[in-house]
Amino acid sequence: MRHMDISVIIVSWNTQAILRDCLRSVYEQTKDIDFEVIVVDNASGDGSVGMIRTEFPQVVLIANEDNRGFAAANNQGMAIAQGCYVLLLNSDTLVLEGAIQKTMAFADAHAEAAVIGCRVLNVDRSLQASCFMFPSALNMVLSATYLYKLFPRSRFFGRERMTWWDRRNAREVDVISGCFMLVRREAIDQVGPMDDGFFMYAEETDWCHRFKAAGWKNLYAPNGQIIHLGGQSTARVSVSMTVQMRLSILRFIRKHRPWPVYTVCCVLISLFFLARVPAWLFMWIFVAKSRSQSRARLQAYLLGAGRVFMPYGPTPRGR
Repeated sequence: MRHMDISVIIVSWNTQAILRDCLRSVYEQTKDIDFEVIVVDNASGDGSVGMIRTEFPQVVLIANEDNRGFAAANNQGMAIAQGCYVLLLNSDTLVLEGAIQKTMAFADAHAEAAVIGCRVLNVDRSLQASCFMFPSALNMVLSATYLYKLFPRSRFFGRERMTWWDRRNAREVDVISGCFMLVRREAIDQVGPMDDGFFMYAEETDWCHRFKAAGWKNLYAPNGQIIHLGGQSTARVSVSMTVQMRLSILRFIRKHRPWPVYTVCCVLISLFFLARVPAWLFMWIFVAKSRSQSRARLQAYLLGAGRVFMPYGPTPRGR
């Protein structure tokens, strides 16, 4: 039997300052519901654990001795969570105007939903994409061409990221972003926790797919909103994380799609990596001031192209 309304789980890795702001926003903006906050720290070296113990003693803290990845860390939090709902919340977010209880109220009114997401904003309060279609060969091609940026209102070019939609109305979607992901405990008990074989990226995509396959709905609700800074944990390793994101999507396709589709996607992602090699090779040879960055990108793209056909090999622990 669950003892409270909702358990907020935050996975942290070297984001002390923004984690502090996130926690403050959770406690200041969440009223009239019974909740707990669980922080799972993935071996941060910036004093995050000490900050939590000193400034937020009410937080349930799990301090890992190594970086276990996003999915595995969230699973640790879910294993001890007491809430009827679990909210996965990124450390680089700010909760606005009661977003948690508003989203929970929407979930209470929609018993068919396993996952509910809210409206996500950039720092300047512009809209941030937070709902997506499941990966497919077509969506991968469209994403790689970046034509959705040129034609954001197109339902075809913008299909993967749903760029044509202003997120002002509730809607059933394929994938809810893991930056704010409210999940019904009953649904978790049915389909299981996240697949921790995904070290980073696509874990929420896989989870949403499993919920949908089990007959649940994934819903977007505009009732609440948050600010998501985005990419704070991975800023120092952005190139390798770009590669990791593509490989994680490929892992999803291998898990859920027929082998012919997976083979096509392997070729597409390999071409995506290799197409970027000539430009960065030129930069490495001829632009001295960019040599270090160019070498890093060359290595990452060549390594990514080589790993495309063995996506279940060792996963780089760069998060």
